[in-house]
Amino acid sequence: MKYRRKSLNNILVLLMLIAVILLDSCNKKEDAFANRKVSFNSDWSFHLNDSIKDKDTIGASTKWRTLNLPHDWSIEGKFDEKSPAGYGGGALNGGLGWYKKTFKVAAADSTKITSITFDGVYKNSEVWINGHYLGKRPNGYIGFQYDMSSYLNYGDQNNEIIVKVDNSKQPNSRWYSGSGIFRNVWIETTDKLHVEQWGTYLTTPKVTAEKASVNIETRIQNDYSKSKKFTLETTIYKEDKKVGSADIINITLTPKSGTILNVHAQVDSPILWSIEKPELYTAVTEIIVDDKVVDQYKTNFGIRDFKFDLNKGFILNGKQVKIKGVCMHHDLGPLGSAINTRAIERQLEILKEMGVNGIRTSHNPPAPELLDLCDKMGFIVMDEAFDMWKQNKTKYDYANDWDKWHDRDLVDQLRRDRNHPSIFIWSIGNEIPEQWNGNGVEIAKELASIVRLNDKTRPITAAMNPPVNMNIDEVTLQFEKKNVQVNPIAASGVLDLIGYNYAHQTYAHHKENFPNTPFIATETTSGLETRGYYDNVSDVVKKWPVRWDLKFTDGNQGNTVSAYDQVQTPWGSTHEATWKVIKKYDFLSGMYIWTGFDYIGEPTPYEWPSISSYFGIVDLAGFPKDVYYMYQSEWTDKTVLHIFPHWNWKAGQTVDVWAYYNKADEVELFLNGKSVGKRSKKGDDLHVMWRIPFQPGILKAVSRKNGKTVLETEIKTAGNPDNLKLTADRSTIKADGNDLSFVTVDILDANGTLAPNANNEINFSLKGNGKIVGVCSGDPVSHESYKGSKHTALNGKCLVIVQSDTKSGRLELTAKANGLKSATIVITTE
Repeated sequence: MKYRRKSLNNILVLLMLIAVILLDSCNKKEDAFANRKVSFNSDWSFHLNDSIKDKDTIGASTKWRTLNLPHDWSIEGKFDEKSPAGYGGGALNGGLGWYKKTFKVAAADSTKITSITFDGVYKNSEVWINGHYLGKRPNGYIGFQYDMSSYLNYGDQNNEIIVKVDNSKQPNSRWYSGSGIFRNVWIETTDKLHVEQWGTYLTTPKVTAEKASVNIETRIQNDYSKSKKFTLETTIYKEDKKVGSADIINITLTPKSGTILNVHAQVDSPILWSIEKPELYTAVTEIIVDDKVVDQYKTNFGIRDFKFDLNKGFILNGKQVKIKGVCMHHDLGPLGSAINTRAIERQLEILKEMGVNGIRTSHNPPAPELLDLCDKMGFIVMDEAFDMWKQNKTKYDYANDWDKWHDRDLVDQLRRDRNHPSIFIWSIGNEIPEQWNGNGVEIAKELASIVRLNDKTRPITAAMNPPVNMNIDEVTLQFEKKNVQVNPIAASGVLDLIGYNYAHQTYAHHKENFPNTPFIATETTSGLETRGYYDNVSDVVKKWPVRWDLKFTDGNQGNTVSAYDQVQTPWGSTHEATWKVIKKYDFLSGMYIWTGFDYIGEPTPYEWPSISSYFGIVDLAGFPKDVYYMYQSEWTDKTVLHIFPHWNWKAGQTVDVWAYYNKADEVELFLNGKSVGKRSKKGDDLHVMWRIPFQPGILKAVSRKNGKTVLETEIKTAGNPDNLKLTADRSTIKADGNDLSFVTVDILDANGTLAPNANNEINFSLKGNGKIVGVCSGDPVSHESYKGSKHTALNGKCLVIVQSDTKSGRLELTAKANGLKSATIVITTE
């Protein structure tokens, strides 16, 4: 008996030892491929040429400064009324810049492929390694890769990479582009037998509750000078659990050649990706030679089933879903165009809280980080490729590179992005000038064929302005159905979705005009607002809505627009007007509003001194405008009651008070405890309103359902500005040199009420291992630098952005303003 027990114990010890060895082996295999792709962002040198002295050269006397990527040099400059970029480009200059970096490559990697990958460089980038020219890429928004292996020094000898970025020819964009290596850079090290860049393509052709079939296409390259026999294995994981595996393929690949292999897998009881629960899977592809894994490539994907229906709109996993989307430009407000994952995540969190479920990448390939976040957070993405084709919109834009580059750029975008489950629509162009002629049809057919060759799983659209001529009755603003002319591209049958930019008066007639093709509103609304500004509304204007070209501005304020939803562009509408139509009809699959956030440049309708847009539902600093809560009341299950404006006016002044609410029959408004009336939404109303004379005190609103209180909210008259309050979106951030804390600064009176007209200059200082990387108030007219340590508040609010260092510890941020009590907040980095 003792012998058996001892033998059993030995067996258990042996099994445990084997388990430890296997686990260690798995960890080592994981570690072996952890370095396939590593960040190459740190410790670059940068030089911005003086256009007169430097011309197009660098040399021994060139002065460099050290920085980390991503980097946007334009945001560091001064706003310039005479900037060649124009007001559309944000009145910030481009220029010509140089980047260089010295680095070593391990001797052990001399038998491997070492590549450098740029996620985006704006624009006209050229790259050299150790004096050898690697190539040029004009497009500023698409990623690209160069194999450096043949030119590298290995071991202790240094390598030098140089990148030239030429954004000197202006204007080349209708919005703020930024300048420089503004997206992430990576070093990729692989075996000579490896999966190519963007080398997998996963589709789920059949999805049921019981099982999902997964097709996996893999591009493999053999850069050896001899044939290689290998095994291809692909395993599917849900988090850390294996849930499926594909067919195993054994194959021999000839020297210096590539191949495409297709395998199939099945996932039982799949957990579907949806906007409420964006579930993700991971496919791990391994190339095995002589029982050794020589390459491992991971692909995140989602399993979902969708279609756009002519009658029911957008159907996701068998459920009708209205797309409630926004258009977004790529800049991150005060951070400029330099990509930061946390900054994008914050934008998406703010939009998600509003009820947004869709993002349109206007009007270019987005940063990969945006798509990764949309995958994880649940957004319906329209991935857009081009703002122009052969015909220019600005003198030096992408049309100049069209003939040579559009095929390559579009293919790269498709292969890079096509595994993202958040992408549901490909857009091949925005407001293309050629849309009204036959030449445009031929280009559209070419682009559509490129898309379908690389991905047949998603519909193709183009953002047309509009797909039909308007024929609007100027009195009723209704669409007249007589003599309708259809856009040639829309009529060609090349598109899977008819994309409407504006023209909301025509939406109800979509099925008559396009009986065979479903609908998507690619761009809508274009309402204009300045956050927190409401002066002279009922006194100046009695008829709404107001078009921007009627110059609805206050002479003392300059280019400032009322934050009531009452000012619109001539081609667009108010926010309420378009949503009412989209909401009404099932066959209208949804819309993408112009825009989610304000953005730098294109300060429609005004010119100097405006330097950013007025279109956003959220301002440049990330502070919601009032209309945000209209959408929240319509698009979410949250209980909403929001009243505005502020309650600081001249005695006796007539003020319009609006309320957005839901889940209630009525709202009653009280001024200093006395009721000024009950209001209920009638018909398709989206707000209620009172017009009352101002008295200082407390304005209180109560919403009720069947006589019972649902929600209460109030606004108080503020006294003189007294003190500052700091609130961080996150008080603990990562000590990784990239993470951000967004700190809101509120100017309060002595009782803690926001001072809504306070525009004090605020000075910031920071102690600890970190730095201030952005300041902003959301004011479209401010010319203060976003990169300083001081900024003037707009209507009681300001933002300061703090970035961590690579050391953990404590950051102490202090805000001061003349005549106000200062404030300090502590942010922990770990």
